[in-house]
Amino acid sequence: MLKWILTLVIAIFLLGILTPHLARFIRFGRLPGDFAFRFRGRTYAFPFVSILLFSLLLWLLSRVL
Repeated sequence: MLKWILTLVIAIFLLGILTPHLARFIRFGRLPGDFAFRFRGRTYAFPFVSILLFSLLLWLLSRVL
């Protein structure tokens, strides 16, 4: 149980570090169907299509492995 929790914490940590850098290359959050708007000087983003594609990729990867 402890190994799974440690693995999950490390994976979330690495994803948190790598996601901003990878977003520049794969245009995560800027695909057609992703919504972003400004309200009172702040930008709010809702990457619906990006999340669907990312989930599909992870599902395919899990089926292959």
